[in-house]
Amino acid sequence: MVTVDLNYADLEYFLLILVRVAAFVFVVPFFSMNSVPRRYRAALSVALSVLLYGVLPREEIVYSTVYEYTFIVAKEFITGVLIAMGVNLCSTILSLTGTIADMEVGFSMVTLMDPATRQQITITSTLYQYLIMLILVISGMYQYIIGALAESYQLIPVYGAKFEAEKLLNVAVNFMGQYIRIGFQICLPIFAAILMLNAVLGILAKVSPQMNMFAIGLQLKVFVGLGVIFLTLFLLPTAAELIFTEARRMTVAFVEALM
Repeated sequence: MVTVDLNYADLEYFLLILVRVAAFVFVVPFFSMNSVPRRYRAALSVALSVLLYGVLPREEIVYSTVYEYTFIVAKEFITGVLIAMGVNLCSTILSLTGTIADMEVGFSMVTLMDPATRQQITITSTLYQYLIMLILVISGMYQYIIGALAESYQLIPVYGAKFEAEKLLNVAVNFMGQYIRIGFQICLPIFAAILMLNAVLGILAKVSPQMNMFAIGLQLKVFVGLGVIFLTLFLLPTAAELIFTEARRMTVAFVEALM
């Protein structure tokens, strides 16, 4: 017969762990997708919390009123959200990449409802998101996500986060620069191909003014854009590696900003 001794202090400590884990699971990619039922996410949060409670060193949480404990809970919730945002923000790079590509090809008005995020995104963004997310799942990014959550307790113990606006702002500004660079780098082949096509159409418009370059250009842009997308699919693993590297860097940056 197994006997488990659990007092109020242990329960309060476990709930603090559960708050950070649940906030992390409900924000981070893969697990936060709307296609994943909420009860599965809740069950995963409880299971991870139980495992972490069994291995983490017990720390005494000192408070005197219910309001102070509420403040500690809110602090753990924000900590879990910020750590998850380091990975979640990197998934938005794909939306920028698809938006730029569709603006060049002429598909900017073709939008779809993404069932994962329930947002209107362009058709190329949908293609890139599902293909690169599939590559990231195969490469084991979900293992890194769970491992990062567990290791965050070694650097940021329960009720040990320090919120400094300057550090968090520097992390966000640094990410914006990398966000634009990586997004443009992924769609660079499409951008370059359409740029050269526009130059050729401009020359033809001067040489043969009687030709309707507007009608011809729309069809050629679609044909060239789809062709470049098809021919550059072999580069998606490299793009996934860029996003994976940036996700790890951002996660470490957010954790260091909270230390």
